[in-house]
Amino acid sequence: LQKIAADMFRMEAALFVPSGTMSNLIAVMVHCRERGDEMIVGDLSHLHIYEQGGSAQLAGVHATTVTNLPDGTFDFEQLESKIRHGYPDPHYPRSRLICVENTHNIQGGRVLPLTFLQEVRAVADRYGLSVHMDGARVMNAAVAQGVHPSTILQHTHTVSVCLSKGLGAPVGTILAGPQDFISRAVRCRKALGGGMRQAGILAAAGKLSLLEMVGRLEEDHCNAKTFAQG
Repeated sequence: LQKIAADMFRMEAALFVPSGTMSNLIAVMVHCRERGDEMIVGDLSHLHIYEQGGSAQLAGVHATTVTNLPDGTFDFEQLESKIRHGYPDPHYPRSRLICVENTHNIQGGRVLPLTFLQEVRAVADRYGLSVHMDGARVMNAAVAQGVHPSTILQHTHTVSVCLSKGLGAPVGTILAGPQDFISRAVRCRKALGGGMRQAGILAAAGKLSLLEMVGRLEEDHCNAKTFAQG
């Protein structure tokens, strides 16, 4: 499953994790290597609102927010204004990470434009930051835009992809990124209680989801539009 996912996302490695919340938390823990580091997140993002502040509670990572616009994006001037430039001044946290969510849950399942993701990555590269995508429904985004998932994910360093939403698996999320990132993520998963000896049967369902169910998402989208139109 992990090899299939890494190849599909065109990333070096991947890791099976019990839930999306754990996957996002692991990503924050690995990217923000020191307690007191800071991540920049959308004020309406799932990671910021619905994950119990785990990044602060368990990882010691501070969050600063940018305003999510109705299409799920945010303003780049505001984004740049949130990046700290005072390190190693002891008064300030150190900016490490920008998080995006695609599709954007609270904003109605909005698909983030590829040009937006490209610019986010450009800003991150300019200031030496990483980009993590909460891509719980990124396969829906790829189908909606008619592109391969890697066309979206090329603009991120890491991604969390849920297997148990539109893809239909009973449980599980894939966290993908560079090999050294995943090597550290394995240790974080163990510390959080997510290392399961019984993962094989769950991974089998996840494998089916990636290989067989992506093609059904267009049908889901058509049904959703039908319901929306009454």
